[in-house]
Amino acid sequence: MNPIKIGSRIKTLRENKNISREDFCNAVNISLSALSMYETGQRIPRDEVKLRIARLLDTTIEALFFT
Repeated sequence: MNPIKIGSRIKTLRENKNISREDFCNAVNISLSALSMYETGQRIPRDEVKLRIARLLDTTIEALFFT
């Protein structure tokens, strides 16, 4: 699991769906600083956050975090 690759996927999918950073954070119930750390590969989300992110981005946890 490469954190930089995961962060890039999250950011790309979020931007492709035209979801603002603020709307994303509100929907997933995380802080803007947490999203920033996820998108830059400084941190990997906890399992329950992974599920919320995958649902919001209409993908699977496997596709988002393990490919």
